[in-house]
Amino acid sequence: MSTYELPSFSKLIGMVIRERTAERVVAEIRVMEDHTNLVNVMHGGAIMALADQCGGAATGVNLRAGQMTTTVESKTNFFAAVQIGDLVIFECTPLHRGKTTMVWQTRATRSDGKLVAITTQTQLVMDARPTKEASS
Repeated sequence: MSTYELPSFSKLIGMVIRERTAERVVAEIRVMEDHTNLVNVMHGGAIMALADQCGGAATGVNLRAGQMTTTVESKTNFFAAVQIGDLVIFECTPLHRGKTTMVWQTRATRSDGKLVAITTQTQLVMDARPTKEASS
């Protein structure tokens, strides 16, 4: 596995990647007050953002040189709330790894093993855009 640099947003909110292979990404986050909604449980948007990052990271490790990815579809079902201080574990596995799209399922669970959410997302695989420096 090559070194993986988390995007700034993921670092900002405290996501940690524990495993990243072509078959699986495992990440976690300790829920802080800044991650919560008005009723002091983890915000659904934060859960979705972390699942999206897992799908992007999983697709990234499967790309060939000169390719990039972007999310084109994402759906999340929520099952349980997460309290401040709890650890949420995200496990992302492939449903489909094609040449132009990849579909990933990310299961988010609490530290007690309770299922929090399932996200299914489609990642588009495309040729990387040249950077401004490369095109000058």
